[in-house]
Amino acid sequence: MSLNYWLETTRYLWDGAWYSLQLFTITLLIATPLSIFLAAIYRFLTFTRPIINFYTWLFRGTPLMLQLFFFLFGLPAIGITVDRYAVAVYGFAINYTAYFVEIIRAGLESIPIDQEESAFVMGASSTYTFQKILLPQALRSQLPVFANEWITLIKDTALVTVIAIPDLLRKVREVVSRDFTVTPFFIAAIFYLLFSYLIIIGLKQLEKRFEM
Repeated sequence: MSLNYWLETTRYLWDGAWYSLQLFTITLLIATPLSIFLAAIYRFLTFTRPIINFYTWLFRGTPLMLQLFFFLFGLPAIGITVDRYAVAVYGFAINYTAYFVEIIRAGLESIPIDQEESAFVMGASSTYTFQKILLPQALRSQLPVFANEWITLIKDTALVTVIAIPDLLRKVREVVSRDFTVTPFFIAAIFYLLFSYLIIIGLKQLEKRFEM
């Protein structure tokens, strides 16, 4: 294959890679604050715990692809009209929020109870204690776990190809079917490896900021 073919194929696949990056970013922007909120109410509003436990059990215990199929084909069957792109965004956000909630909860539970008790003795409110003392420590301790989840997320974006969204993997399939070559697989692998590397670098920088 000529260099020109590699460049043209890379340019074409980049359109799909850009969609994958958008889905990755939007999922984080929705799932991160939502998971923090759910972790907070789980900690302070005990009556919500059964509901949140059921939610995390359901969405962590079933495949993401099954959830995407349900949102795309199951909801219209009961009269709810959906858009493929909305299915991808909200399907990923709902699924990954369930994982992030459990990660944050584990981080919060690892913090010694005497820190919270000391804050209350000094007159700090529950909200202040959670936001300024507990949550930062929980997030810092769980950064390696978040790194694994974020890398999994960028790879999971390939699942949207099954609902006919032009992500990176779908573009790869189009080129392979058209040109009968394995070149797109190598280019896609480079994209995913690069994205994963950038995620790791970004989280290392975040770890350094937490240590300051």
